[in-house]
Amino acid sequence: MSNDRYQSPLSERYASKEMQYIFSPDKKFRTWRKLWIALAETEKELGLPITDEQIAELKEHAEDINYEVAKEREKLVRHDVMSHVYAYGQQCPKAKGIIHLGATSCYVGDNTDMILMSEALGLVREKLINVIAELARFADAYKAQPTLAFTHFQPAQPTTVGKRATLWLQEFLMDLEDLEYVKGSLKLLGSKGTTGTQASFLELFEGDQETIDKIDPMIAKKMGFEACYPVSGQTYSRKMDYFVVSTLSGIAQSASKFSYDMRLLQNFKEMEEPFEKSQIGSSAMPYKRNPMRSERVSSLSRYVMVDTLNTAITAGTQWFERTLDDSANKRIAVAEAFLGVDAILNILINVCDGLVVYEKVIRQRVMNELPFMATENIMMDAVKKGGNRQELHEKLRVHSQAAARVVKEEGGKNDLVERIAADPAFMVTREEIEAILQPEKFIGRSKEQVEEYLAGIITPLLQENKELLGEKQELSV
Repeated sequence: MSNDRYQSPLSERYASKEMQYIFSPDKKFRTWRKLWIALAETEKELGLPITDEQIAELKEHAEDINYEVAKEREKLVRHDVMSHVYAYGQQCPKAKGIIHLGATSCYVGDNTDMILMSEALGLVREKLINVIAELARFADAYKAQPTLAFTHFQPAQPTTVGKRATLWLQEFLMDLEDLEYVKGSLKLLGSKGTTGTQASFLELFEGDQETIDKIDPMIAKKMGFEACYPVSGQTYSRKMDYFVVSTLSGIAQSASKFSYDMRLLQNFKEMEEPFEKSQIGSSAMPYKRNPMRSERVSSLSRYVMVDTLNTAITAGTQWFERTLDDSANKRIAVAEAFLGVDAILNILINVCDGLVVYEKVIRQRVMNELPFMATENIMMDAVKKGGNRQELHEKLRVHSQAAARVVKEEGGKNDLVERIAADPAFMVTREEIEAILQPEKFIGRSKEQVEEYLAGIITPLLQENKELLGEKQELSV
């Protein structure tokens, strides 16, 4: 690789070889040839004078693409499709006259785009399920571990580490459901000619409408699709690119939420992403353990989310039956959205597989805040002993604010327990208060919710897809 030209970080640093291959020139041009074979076979089966010998010749050279011939031809004719038709014809002299018969460039271009997006969504699905599996394992392991919850980024009633993980899980599950819907809705363009009217096939089949109606379904079946879009211009609707990239954006949104939570938790020293023995956290501060992987997820997610706008504008600015201002944009926007999400999921698999939980730090932070959260329980117990609810509420307000001042202004220890125990109005000892201050008593149904969610929703999903599980990711950078 030359070092004097721009190199995409997505291909050089982040995305997998598998995803890169899906959007490689080799994959594209091999798919073009498969489509030309499918078209020729269909036309032969429907009665055009195409021979078995010609089909066999096309199949013989389906994989050994003569790239140099195509490149030289493109310099002359400035048309990539016709250059590859020419190159294919050089290898297939008997069949060159029937290659691309009745088709327009979008026959290979748009159908290939659909095929590649479908395959890429399949790879994304596999990795997304592995992220879900890792988070499910984590949620189960820590389903009963009390931790501070936060609303408005202020300490709130405790939840559990595992319950918080189910919130991440649920969003990724939404993404999986969206992905499966969109992938299942993809259709091929088929072969509809220059403006979508199939006029060329009227000529080829001498106006036989019934025969022409069979072309698209036959091509779809040969290429592994259930159907083609019933109507089109020269291209499939660019809204499909928007739907696909929007799905990828959804995954990026969920990943971003997870990564921001992880970055905050690492600051609290409650949890950490994996940190390798020789990894350097900071060039200037050797002691630091920066959440670099989660930061990378945040960064790449932002790119993918914004990329959705590309496809939205492209879909909304198409003129009539086609305009070419979609081409350069979608070549970048669609491919890089997939490469970006692929990289995100690779990192997530790696991070979720090695999450570190510091249980003692978590408990300490809960205990620092728990006296404030237990005040209602203490008040209710005092009322049962004959206390006045309104008077006790006011006393708790005063004691809580005084204790908060000690913590915030003096940097001291939370002494709310001592203040309440010393106030005879509450009729309670320090020991009785401490018996109340058990984090496990304040987590509600967190543990049970985790168990029910995993058993009822996640475990069946993982069982259905068990052949996809077990993927590990080692990050190169």
